[in-house]
Amino acid sequence: MKRIVLTAMIAAACCLSAKAQIRLPAYDSRINPQLLDSWSGPKVYNNDRWSASWITSPDADAEYGVYFFRKTLSLSAKPAQFIINVSADNRYKLYVNGVQVAHGPAKGDVRNWNFDTVDIAPWLDKGDNVVAAVVWNFASQRPVALMSRGQMGFLVQGNSEAERALDTGRSWKVIRSDAYSPGAVSVRGYYAAGATDRVDGSRYPWGWQLEGFDDSSWPAARTLTRAALKGAGDYSAWYLVPRPIPPMEIKPVEMARDLDGNIIPAGKTVEFLIDNTELTTGYPRLYFSGGEGAEITLSYAEALYEPDGPQNAKGDRNATEGKVFVGYNDVITADGGSGRCFEPLWWRTWRYLKLTVRGGSKTLRIDSLRAVSSMYPFQSESSFSAPEDPSLQKMLDIGWRTARLCAHETYMDCPYYEQLQYFGDARVQALVTMYNTRDTCMVRNLLEQGRQSMTADGLTMSRYPSHLPQDIAPYALFWLNTCHDWWMYRGDEAYLQTLLPAMRSVISWFGQFLGPDNLLHHVPTWNFADWADLTNGSFPIDARGRSAYLDLIYILALRDAAEMEDAFGNPQLAEEYRNTAWKETAAARAAYWYEERKLFSDDGDLTNFSQHINSLAILADLVTGADSSELMRRTLSDDSLRPCTIYFRYYLQRAMVHSGNGNLLLDNLDVLRDQMALGLTTWAEKPEPSRSDCHAWGSSPNVEFFRTVLGIDAAAPGFRKVRISPCPGSLKEVSGSIPHPAGTISARYKVSADGRLDATVTLPDGIDGTIVWKGRSAKLSPGPNKLTLLQ
Repeated sequence: MKRIVLTAMIAAACCLSAKAQIRLPAYDSRINPQLLDSWSGPKVYNNDRWSASWITSPDADAEYGVYFFRKTLSLSAKPAQFIINVSADNRYKLYVNGVQVAHGPAKGDVRNWNFDTVDIAPWLDKGDNVVAAVVWNFASQRPVALMSRGQMGFLVQGNSEAERALDTGRSWKVIRSDAYSPGAVSVRGYYAAGATDRVDGSRYPWGWQLEGFDDSSWPAARTLTRAALKGAGDYSAWYLVPRPIPPMEIKPVEMARDLDGNIIPAGKTVEFLIDNTELTTGYPRLYFSGGEGAEITLSYAEALYEPDGPQNAKGDRNATEGKVFVGYNDVITADGGSGRCFEPLWWRTWRYLKLTVRGGSKTLRIDSLRAVSSMYPFQSESSFSAPEDPSLQKMLDIGWRTARLCAHETYMDCPYYEQLQYFGDARVQALVTMYNTRDTCMVRNLLEQGRQSMTADGLTMSRYPSHLPQDIAPYALFWLNTCHDWWMYRGDEAYLQTLLPAMRSVISWFGQFLGPDNLLHHVPTWNFADWADLTNGSFPIDARGRSAYLDLIYILALRDAAEMEDAFGNPQLAEEYRNTAWKETAAARAAYWYEERKLFSDDGDLTNFSQHINSLAILADLVTGADSSELMRRTLSDDSLRPCTIYFRYYLQRAMVHSGNGNLLLDNLDVLRDQMALGLTTWAEKPEPSRSDCHAWGSSPNVEFFRTVLGIDAAAPGFRKVRISPCPGSLKEVSGSIPHPAGTISARYKVSADGRLDATVTLPDGIDGTIVWKGRSAKLSPGPNKLTLLQ
């Protein structure tokens, strides 16, 4: 049940009325599930130059602008199929006879500019049809994640001779809208998601998508250049590539219906606060009538703020009394017409939505407020059950929602503030994908965009796509680790082999900073690690330019790179990488170990200590066996250590398993329980106070509950062999399943008081493995396996 609160009203003239019967415009009320259900991948048009040209408006410039395109298509019969390829710069929404049928293109860069392939036949009829598009160029106010050639362009290419009637050229009409202007954004903390919308309804060409609209005054489009696929010779425009991912999932979002039919008298101001009860991403759709001159504002917030205390303190996310609303907004000025609908050009993020109406010269009616979600179409294929602790399922639900809201056309750090794909964050997100879905597109897209971001220096950028360059050298190593993760859980050696030159470049870049002592020195760039109690998230560098963090993650990357080179690359390089890693491991053990505290220090000065560095030291095998286990327990129990925040707990959890302490995982989830107690429905960027309430780098339980608690892990690349090593902690009964390239792996365990494990494990056909329990092991065969292991 959605909550709606009348938070303020001037001249008390509004009440919540009963739900009205509203006739909604077809072009806004119809959802198009076929965009997902019928998607089977793009069809490539294989000529060097396409027959269609990129087009623009005669008055287009490099500044902010929103443009409407139209073309009438006459057909002698309704076609069974009508496939077109569509793209734009910056973005487009495509309509056929008033129904929105596609939007895009998927994010890329100018040398990898995506086009969408759409079969529009379901929305075409015999006779005249209108194909229309809104295209926008946000110029300098576009999101940082949105790359551009610097000019507005629109493209439609028919997939065959019959369909080329829709090829873009001078037969298309276009007008630049003077209804739109960019909305300024004022939020707390770094924001990179672009301008919002301000729309003057009196200047908006209502009905422009529909047949019968008078476009006689619209000028013909201006052609720019013929379109071409990537690889075309002597070409300086957009290098087209097929969209590598499916369309976004678009589904109705249940919104509070109490607003339906509300009447706002002339000159009055009212304000409604709507609690969606959980965070969501999508397109709100406000239907309204009348109210000439009224100003309608839709404001969006992840949470409400405390009036006092730290800047980002929000407290109980369910509480509204006495809280402060801070968020970005869209503003619409009503023109007085009936059946109007506003939908923002780009999707929004909100739990709390505030609707403010400042009445105009006439009464305004709020016909309804609706919304559709927008996110990557992941389908969960995992299951988990722990009857003794229902809170674990709630954690998985929160983590899955977080992962979904942080995945659109790319993975992204957060949906509200930045919408950027960071390669450190995305490693966790990719593992969530592999452990919970059968999707094969998103992780590959991540790896490919890492390659595309490579600079001449030899590093990936920290984030990509991004028109604002940013270097975080450690994130290039985490991109390489993600390549290794993909190999272990999905195989795909032929594709990964194409990425080896990029991986070698990353390893080589770091190698230039190795000193005679076999440690890294004076590594440039922002060496971000975690939003812990660190200066700008970076570990200290000692007087000799050394950092344990950089040495340890380089060791881990060298080992991953060596394994891949051995398997499908250059075995000589693999040996070189192993030798370098061995030398650096010995050097790091000597340089950073502090015997008095029996801990590894953050740097060679031996004055700063953290959970982060000791977790990485365990993973890098600076200590092994009983020493590793003892170090892990000290790392968890010593309150003087700088603690990992939400992101870096992924590596803390992996260190627990690596040291033989996986059973401690469920006892170390307090940071997440604290967030649940605050009413968060997604994992925040860091412990309170936090800028962002939704950061998928916190979704590691959606990996580790399966990989650690159920103990399901790959024992060979491509998950071709399985190792089961359950770590249920104090749980006496736990079960679950995960998707596997060959089917499904399921496991059910019961632990008796004497430590005996009764297990039922089912492996896919053709897959075998091993189960390990407290030092004992047994072989697993394809199909169901029932066995008992004693302590």
